[in-house]
Amino acid sequence: MDAEQPIVEGRGRSAKKRAAKEVEDLACRLVDLPEAEFAKLPIDGDLRGELALARSTSGHSSRRRQIKHFAGCLRRDQEQKTILEAYLQGCQVTLAREKQAFHKLENLRDRLCRQEEFEPALVEIGQSWPTIDLNKLANLARSVHTHGDKKAAREIFRRLRAAAEVD
Repeated sequence: MDAEQPIVEGRGRSAKKRAAKEVEDLACRLVDLPEAEFAKLPIDGDLRGELALARSTSGHSSRRRQIKHFAGCLRRDQEQKTILEAYLQGCQVTLAREKQAFHKLENLRDRLCRQEEFEPALVEIGQSWPTIDLNKLANLARSVHTHGDKKAAREIFRRLRAAAEVD
């Protein structure tokens, strides 16, 4: 082999199969999107029609065949494929952020509901969201401390989430 020639990765049959499998996985993720996300997809008319057909196909083998057909359409339109991959990546990042925020709120609620961590958690909440009603949160947390009131714990979470959404 000549030293000046660049080595091109993925020229063999296995590399082509891996690339086709990646596109097919992308097609599966697109087919399995919830209806609300499907409506937001940045996709052209012909591809949208193929995707809608794959989503509406009900039989297992028929559905798999339709997904493979849709994947073939994606392979032919690299620009759309790139746009859709970027869109799904953005959705995953957004979901990860939402999940992280949700866990943070759950952690704060749990700390409020434990007597030994109640005071520092209340101070932290007051600093994070100055408009939140700390007296009401304290009363709800005391109800959890004394009676094990699960309804109060759920109300604490609702109030924390509402304050986080306003912020």
